[in-house]
Amino acid sequence: LNLNPPKVSLTSPSLTGKTGDVVKTAHFDMYSGDVKPLVELLKSIETGAVVLMASYDEPATKLNEEARKLIAELGSVSVKSLGFRDNWVFVGGKGASVHSNFEKYLKNDNAKNKYENWPELIEIQGCIPKYPE
Repeated sequence: LNLNPPKVSLTSPSLTGKTGDVVKTAHFDMYSGDVKPLVELLKSIETGAVVLMASYDEPATKLNEEARKLIAELGSVSVKSLGFRDNWVFVGGKGASVHSNFEKYLKNDNAKNKYENWPELIEIQGCIPKYPE
């Protein structure tokens, strides 16, 4: 699975919950792009799909309330707080009945950032649960 993002983005591959096969991978420019393609993708996710999302540089400028609500419905808690140049990784699923344990969020804070204008790298690991088909 190649997740090399463009310069500024929110990256979102989706997998089937049953086999783990990649269904779709997309990159969205949330700094100067349009949020509509992201919203369309989020609306098209089928029940049982596992969704991985990761920020790269700037995930939040164009992220509107509709997109945030759709991501929250996949199990994200942190998407509500996601701001300019925050670091965020998330694994959730359509049809998930609980909030994701597979989410990390690191606020962009110039006083605490490791790389001048950017927070430290974050990672998540673990076994992803099956989601209902």
